[in-house]
Amino acid sequence: MPDSKLRILLDQNIPVAVAKWLRNKRPQWRIDHVKELGFSGKPDEFLYSWAQKQKAVVITYDEDFADARMYPFGSHHGVIRLRVWPTTTEKTKEALQRLIKAIPSTDWPKSLLIIDNMKIRHRKIQIK
Repeated sequence: MPDSKLRILLDQNIPVAVAKWLRNKRPQWRIDHVKELGFSGKPDEFLYSWAQKQKAVVITYDEDFADARMYPFGSHHGVIRLRVWPTTTEKTKEALQRLIKAIPSTDWPKSLLIIDNMKIRHRKIQIK
């Protein structure tokens, strides 16, 4: 998937300012925020289903999206689970900036990426 085709869905727990910042950094990406789409308060299942239909990588602080019991690895288009503290706009931007520098965005789809204050864990589906 070329970089210009990447689609991102930012969960409602991600500050809207991060969507604006990310659009500025990567204008070639399609970046949607749950609040801007009018999906505030919708259950995770709705957001997950929407993201799969749109082939969007979900960026969230919600641990449920990284839980293989709820969303089995390989069943989603991609999840980036943020575990940075505090969950401020600045810390969120810093975490995503580290991700952008460390892992090519072409590797984000079909992956589970977990970012904490120190490291990034990357699990990618192996296509046979």
